[in-house]
Amino acid sequence: MLFRRTRYSVLPGFGLSLGFTLFYLGLIVLLPLSAAFIKSAQAGGEAFWTAVSAPRVLASYRLSFGAALAAACFNAVLGLLLAWVLVRYRFPGRKLLDALVDLPFALPTAVAGIALCAVWSKQGVLGQWLDGLGIHVAYTPLGIGVALVFIGLPFVVRTVQPVLADLDPELEEAAACLGASRAQIFVRVLFPSVLPALLTGFTLAFARALGEYGSVIFIAGNLPLVSEIAPLIIITKLEQYDVTGATAVAVVMLVISFLLLLLINGLQAWSAGRGRRRD
Repeated sequence: MLFRRTRYSVLPGFGLSLGFTLFYLGLIVLLPLSAAFIKSAQAGGEAFWTAVSAPRVLASYRLSFGAALAAACFNAVLGLLLAWVLVRYRFPGRKLLDALVDLPFALPTAVAGIALCAVWSKQGVLGQWLDGLGIHVAYTPLGIGVALVFIGLPFVVRTVQPVLADLDPELEEAAACLGASRAQIFVRVLFPSVLPALLTGFTLAFARALGEYGSVIFIAGNLPLVSEIAPLIIITKLEQYDVTGATAVAVVMLVISFLLLLLINGLQAWSAGRGRRRD
């Protein structure tokens, strides 16, 4: 008589677990998102297009997506360097620096915004020196980029750091014995292994920056057509009881964000597949 081996799990069976997961996902994620689409569609196509194509709204789209993308790219480079230093080197204050990386996670966004203003404004610690050079950070799009870099850096560091820690040093030693230079070791041995994690950190930093509000409004200045982000447009419309216009702007941000994240995730899967084939 043949007996079939059954894999036991702490969680209930597949049917119950899948049903609970789909119910939770629908209640927390899909229901609010579908409500936004339904509410924005109630006004009709003409009103929807008027709300999302206003010059002020278009300027906020360009600023939000552009600043989020630029900050994520900067964080990808800086986060990789910082993770490399924390993993590969031992120096006094290393544990303190490692703990400070997580500070944006624990710091309230409003506190972060006020702190950034205190540092980068014309009367700030660094802002007063930059102001003498003609470089203005606070209340400009540059200040928005600084805030987005601040809140997005930990995502890249914490995603790349464990991958670097798990890399086998023997691979680097073997490449060095074969005559590879340091640049060749990094490009051909280390970077392909780190790339999937780096893309994951980039995606998380980009998504976090795109929806950031609290730390940005204090340092942005919120000047229409200059330093006004899309989330602030949504808040402003809600304060004016223009719920349909606010949901229309939110739907456009949602669709563009989803397409960009889908593209980045596809690139991540492609790079991971190349890494497995190489191995």
